[in-house]
Amino acid sequence: MPDVSSKKIAILATDGVEQVELTEPLKALREAGAQPAIVAPHGGQIQGMNHHDKADKLDVDHQLSAVSPESFDALVLPGGVANPDMLRTDPMAVAFVRHFVQAGKPIAAICHGPWTLIEADGVKGRTLTSWPSLRTDLRNAGANWEDRVVVRDGLLVTSRKPDDLPAFCTEMVRLFGERERTAA
Repeated sequence: MPDVSSKKIAILATDGVEQVELTEPLKALREAGAQPAIVAPHGGQIQGMNHHDKADKLDVDHQLSAVSPESFDALVLPGGVANPDMLRTDPMAVAFVRHFVQAGKPIAAICHGPWTLIEADGVKGRTLTSWPSLRTDLRNAGANWEDRVVVRDGLLVTSRKPDDLPAFCTEMVRLFGERERTAA
């Protein structure tokens, strides 16, 4: 198993996050020995969703305004429709994601999560996957979209939906644990 024990991982999310797309990567990272933290635009709790139905309230570890992206080694962008739609209109969230893109830090995004990557100029020339409804948005932003369970392009790992979580989590941990990284 890749060594992620010294890695601090930001999971950027807000209200409307697809709960399982946050909790399963969080669990996989913890089991691998990483130090994941839920970062959100507001403190307290965020509302998880099970598709269109409310799920659990999830505790936020850090309010976005109180942390620096420099203090994290990698980023996870879970989906859900409302979550990334709100994040991509939040200048602070977009700047946070843009740091990872520009610094060449690893990023894992699932479902609608790549919407925020579009705003952070993180998809042009990249090959990735997502929930099918983002295909045109991603292509219009200069990405090569493929309908596959998991796609790895350099320091970017993407998947389509909750059913893809086992492959997504495996590839995410593998990416985050690599010692030698190539440019994004």
